[in-house]
Amino acid sequence: MKKRVLSFLLAVCLAASVLVLPAAASQTVRFSDVTDKETAMAVESLRLLGVLDGYGDGSFRPDAILTRAQFCKMAVYAMNGESELGLYRTVTVFPDVKPSHWAAPYINMAAKGKGIIAGYADGRFHPERTVTVGQAVTILLRLLEYKDENVGGIWPQGYMAVGATVGLTDGISSDGYAALTRGQAAKLFLNLLRADMRESGKYVDTIGTAVSNTMLVSSSATGPDGRDNALQTAKGDVYQLASGKTSSGILNGYKGTLVLAKKGAKVLTFVPDSTGASRTITLASKTATQIVDGSGVKYTLESDTASYFNGEETTWSEVYSWLHSGTSLTLYLNDAGGVDYVFVGGGSTSTAAVIVYDDTSAVGFDSLTGGATNYAIYKNGAPAGLGDLRKYDVAVYSAASNSIRVCDTRVTVHYEDCSPNAKEPSEITVLGGTKMTVLPTAMDSLSKFKPGDQMTLLLTEDGRVAGAVEATGSSARGNAVGIVRDGTVQMLCGTAKITLKSSDAADYSGQLVRISASSKGVALSPLTGGASGSLDVASGKLGSRALADNVMIFENGKDVSLGQLTSGVVSSSQILYARTNWAGQVDLIVLGDMKSATVYYGRAVIKQDEKVETWVPDDGYEDTDPDKGHGHYVTSSGKTTLEVVYGDGKSVGPFVTGYDVRTGDYVAVTLNSKGTGFASLIKLTELEDVPNSSWSGQSAVTVGGRTYTVPGDVPCYNRSTKRWVTLAAAHGYAETANLYVSGSIVRVIEVGD
Repeated sequence: MKKRVLSFLLAVCLAASVLVLPAAASQTVRFSDVTDKETAMAVESLRLLGVLDGYGDGSFRPDAILTRAQFCKMAVYAMNGESELGLYRTVTVFPDVKPSHWAAPYINMAAKGKGIIAGYADGRFHPERTVTVGQAVTILLRLLEYKDENVGGIWPQGYMAVGATVGLTDGISSDGYAALTRGQAAKLFLNLLRADMRESGKYVDTIGTAVSNTMLVSSSATGPDGRDNALQTAKGDVYQLASGKTSSGILNGYKGTLVLAKKGAKVLTFVPDSTGASRTITLASKTATQIVDGSGVKYTLESDTASYFNGEETTWSEVYSWLHSGTSLTLYLNDAGGVDYVFVGGGSTSTAAVIVYDDTSAVGFDSLTGGATNYAIYKNGAPAGLGDLRKYDVAVYSAASNSIRVCDTRVTVHYEDCSPNAKEPSEITVLGGTKMTVLPTAMDSLSKFKPGDQMTLLLTEDGRVAGAVEATGSSARGNAVGIVRDGTVQMLCGTAKITLKSSDAADYSGQLVRISASSKGVALSPLTGGASGSLDVASGKLGSRALADNVMIFENGKDVSLGQLTSGVVSSSQILYARTNWAGQVDLIVLGDMKSATVYYGRAVIKQDEKVETWVPDDGYEDTDPDKGHGHYVTSSGKTTLEVVYGDGKSVGPFVTGYDVRTGDYVAVTLNSKGTGFASLIKLTELEDVPNSSWSGQSAVTVGGRTYTVPGDVPCYNRSTKRWVTLAAAHGYAETANLYVSGSIVRVIEVGD
């Protein structure tokens, strides 16, 4: 049986093509009927290599079934073997594939030249028959130098099993007898380009020179031939496409491998790494070695992790101090869940932008996405919808996260200079010598202005100029704000790092300011007013207004996250400024001195000084000698102090107290304005003996029909060992725990006897 099946296997393997009328090489090609991101990336990578293309009507037809002849052509181009086709044009290998057949050179080369296909038992090739998944997988495994003796088993199951093991069949049908579609073929060939050879090395090394671990940031850079269709990496290297084609840009913002022609440095294609290891998040807080997203998920990374920020590749240690809560990051993760690469922003490096001219309008978005409609929308880093769009918002498309990135930052400036000229500026100088990149789509609106004019710039989330409008007489008023540090002003604009110089900076050190135009460059003014009310951290509200998911909070000029406020209520007197966004949510809060606003949750420790007896002379006597008997003893109570402990080495106090509290009570306290004593104290509500079965993961627990949120850094005390422990350790120590809550949030957990 095995011998018969293998003989049949030799007869079935074949190959194919894609044929269609390709779009002009100078045009950006995106297919309206390819809406799946994984398929779209595979199609683009293979299109650049010449393995496949679309039809003249702009479609790709991913569900169309391939023939054996078509797949044979695809396999030849995947080998980069088109230069050898002339050797096989007049050869006849199969009687039903005459030299006049359009696919003759491809079939002959694959069969006689490369030995990756064979005909049927009747000696014919049957080029118009449907190619099956099993046949296609067999051919590509042979390109990886697998032979029958390396596979074994029954065909096609044996080859399908090996294909699955090496990742060749990821994302396609596991039925070896099923007909292969064009969409599946694109994924299959992309998997081939990512695969290892059977013995050693990568498949891409057999067709060109691989430049791995590369972040692609642009597909419209100016190449050596002067055309704007070259690929640019995060390191700034620019490569011309060997095919002369123009990439659609859908691969921008991805990490992967550039495949260069073996002769010369032109690019055959770009092979994106598997996207299962990338994630776009909203930043909540960060350190040199950790990133925390808006859901409390923590990601670890090294301080020297490569990061793309502000148009260049650098390290995380150089980037993180410039980022604020609410910034979008695309993280590329390794197998252990650690971060290998950080792309600041939603992954957008597009040079195309659309300005929204009517509220809730998506006009022009299809030109950004290539006709795709299944994208997500983010505005100022937060999830949004079409109903959230407002006039003069700026939209760009991120292929990496399949999202429209919308920004509403506008800054009024004095136009100082431009390059190369005022009619077609690619760069302008404003705001006291600051140079800003101008997108091609902004040139028309900017051409209406000249140096010396005042105008309002419409910016993308990474700080590029997408358009310009009159500074007066339009609804596009400047709304830019910034923070003054070290004598300069850092404008808060999405993911951009825009540093400005101002003669007013010394007057506003450490403060958030409003930025506007001045004939001298930059005019600064303090941020005051805005939304009113107290900040309830637990409920996520300021007064009656909800906080935006990406709310930015500054305390004494320092960026803090909502979680760092340790919950509680911040009085309105301590809120210097609160800004609302398009949806009426608070997205920026400026706090004053917060010593008295922080709430500390922990375990009370009471200490009582010993009683003191003091000799007091009787009236009329000055004796201080008790032996003479002219006086009496007065007993005074010792001082009672309270210390609140909330972790190993973490505590507030001790301070003298009159609160009715005992050691072991769990409390919430605030400090007075000087930080020298307690201003308030409440006892937390106790939920006794809550079983581990009541927990939903580590972030929620349900007791008595009510669900409580559990912060990731909740203090946990083991009463038996008298030690503070992690949440995981507390959960594993005992089958039940005592929870101490305020509102709907667990503030402290206690286990042990």
